[in-house]
Amino acid sequence: MKALVAGATGQTGQNIVKQLVQKNVAVRALVRNLDKGKELLPKEAELFVGDVLQPASLEEALTDCTVLLCATGASPSLDPTGPYKVDYQGTKNLVDAAKAKKIEHFVFVSSLCTSKFFHPLNLFWLILYWKKQAENYLRQSGLTYTIVRPGGLKNEDNPDKIVMSSADTLFEGSIPRPKVARVCVEALFQPEAKNKIVEIVASSDAEDKTWEELFASVA
Repeated sequence: MKALVAGATGQTGQNIVKQLVQKNVAVRALVRNLDKGKELLPKEAELFVGDVLQPASLEEALTDCTVLLCATGASPSLDPTGPYKVDYQGTKNLVDAAKAKKIEHFVFVSSLCTSKFFHPLNLFWLILYWKKQAENYLRQSGLTYTIVRPGGLKNEDNPDKIVMSSADTLFEGSIPRPKVARVCVEALFQPEAKNKIVEIVASSDAEDKTWEELFASVA
């Protein structure tokens, strides 16, 4: 297995890269800024300069990779086209490149509430709407996928247990980014994770379950 991580220098992406390295999975990190990649990512990760908005760079980045994990996201800005370009068009470009390279598994970090058009987060240039369009494009692509929809993201890990549920069943809650990364990485190793949307939060009251049990519980 060799993984390409898009959005590798983002806060969730950094966690995904680190956890892949810990599992001894060969990692290629897609970065726009080489110096930033060297500063933030483990030395075991191979850095590849590219951009999800430049399709030609993506096919080259995916050469000899077998799986792809996408943790990209538009940065808060005054550019109303940001979420459309990054969250939809960028993901679409990755999906097209993944199909061309016959990628075996595409893991996509999305968000809770993507199906709720009138959610407050859509005031940020329709960010949830464009994530949902990216989800739909991936689901219709023919690729094997896992779509991970986390709740509100926290940077610091905690001892809370992961709650995993089917699409459009969780609408509130939060989860540390290291746990989101863990779900994304474990999805690569769990047959029950294939071709599913999994919604995740963390709770101190949750039952402790194995990864197999968590993914199997999702319809």
